Amino acid sequence: MVIVLENEPYDVAFGEHSQAPYLAHRLPKLGALLPQYYSIGHDSLGNYIAMISGQAPNAATQSDCKIYSDFRSTAPELDGNGQVLGEGCIYPSKVKTLADQLDVAGLSWKGYMEDMGADPTRESSTCGHVAIGAQDHANDPSAKDQYATWHNPFVYFHSIIDDPTRCAQRVVNLDQLAKDLQNVDTTPNFVFITPNRCHDGHDAPCKSGEPGGLISADAFLRRWVPRIVAAPAFRRDGLLVITFDEGTDATACCGEQGLPNGPPPGMYGAGGGRVGTVLLSPFIKPGTVSSMPYNHYSLLRTLEDIFGVPHLGYAAASPLRAFGEDVFTASRETAHQSASTAAGGRAVRTRRGSSGGQ
Repeated sequence: MVIVLENEPYDVAFGEHSQAPYLAHRLPKLGALLPQYYSIGHDSLGNYIAMISGQAPNAATQSDCKIYSDFRSTAPELDGNGQVLGEGCIYPSKVKTLADQLDVAGLSWKGYMEDMGADPTRESSTCGHVAIGAQDHANDPSAKDQYATWHNPFVYFHSIIDDPTRCAQRVVNLDQLAKDLQNVDTTPNFVFITPNRCHDGHDAPCKSGEPGGLISADAFLRRWVPRIVAAPAFRRDGLLVITFDEGTDATACCGEQGLPNGPPPGMYGAGGGRVGTVLLSPFIKPGTVSSMPYNHYSLLRTLEDIFGVPHLGYAAASPLRAFGEDVFTASRETAHQSASTAAGGRAVRTRRGSSGGQ
């Protein structure tokens, strides 16, 4: 299970005087803190896309795709790094995502998007996006609907949106999550959560009248993390990852590359800055801190290894690493004891093949 917050560098989000004390101080004591975790670019959308596909930012995704346009390829096949060459927003069907991989493997997934469809005149409550070629009116949030299309990576792939029934079943409003978490069988193997523009920290103040920023992001985590870690699926063998889409500078790690002849991923530098990440799991000893450098491609590689599927795009790059024993520091027995008290409860199951957990 992955929760993505918005636009904070590590020193602000996790510093001594952080406005998100639950995230910065409480949750690391219950799991693992990765202080050398980096985003891969600017602006937001390129980071979300990288997390589920391994594709590097292009000029259109760097501008958060104000026009919901098709990708225009300049080469018939993916390059040697699994990158589609060209520019645009909605990737052609030859570009696959972790979601597509899970479908092939017989595993389940859902994206849960807060506020999607809250104003049905703007977008549907499932698979919400404007028509291809249209201007994205989600740039104008209202007190009722603070959904941002460009924080929902699934609707930027023809491999997903070209099957409207599948997309509507898998890309849903956040309201469905509480019910799905009640049983192991109804909890997807992979869960991707996008809070609305207020609760992910993007806006401050918010159209709803809330303060926004880290204050509202922390409140969102206080509401949802206890529910997640109390879920039967998490208690069995879950992993919850809480990260930020991007920081405020262009630093990078892990040998990050951009598109050949494309823009620097960070617009004015190699990456999206150091953001930090927190993980909770029965397989993580509380209070773990790893100084190993990781980024969003590392996260994708880790998820692919957990589910036993191939690495996509730059998730396959060398010298990139998946999270290892520096992160997963607890035995099953030790970790299940700690999971029973974590944040008042427990995240989601991860599994290899059809016989494991999530």
